[in-house]
Amino acid sequence: MTDTITAGSIFVEEGTHLPESLLLQSESSSTGWAAIKDARSTFEKAIQEAGWTFFFMAVEIKTTAFRFNRQKAVRAALKRLIADVKSQHCNSIEITRMTRKSFLRVPYVSVYAHPRHLQKGMFFTG
Repeated sequence: MTDTITAGSIFVEEGTHLPESLLLQSESSSTGWAAIKDARSTFEKAIQEAGWTFFFMAVEIKTTAFRFNRQKAVRAALKRLIADVKSQHCNSIEITRMTRKSFLRVPYVSVYAHPRHLQKGMFFTG
């Protein structure tokens, strides 16, 4: 799962009610959130055609994880972001960027994202 996380990656909480016409290609993870494998434009078009809304929250959230293993660092950062997104009553997240650096030779990963919410209708009910 962490190999597929890049800027533009979208994750949807497993168990989220989706339009019947939306056939998603997704990859489940241990976090309980599925990575959408469809192209973002294809995914958003299918949502719009079904009469649903994919809300975009303007606030960018960020978390940092210190680990020597990059995959474990990304996984830890994603778990923290998911907790933040859930506290905002959203069921989706879009990764906007990732940076790798080190501090005193200890590598770390910073992951930036926007909470998203997928639902039927035009008014946010998260």
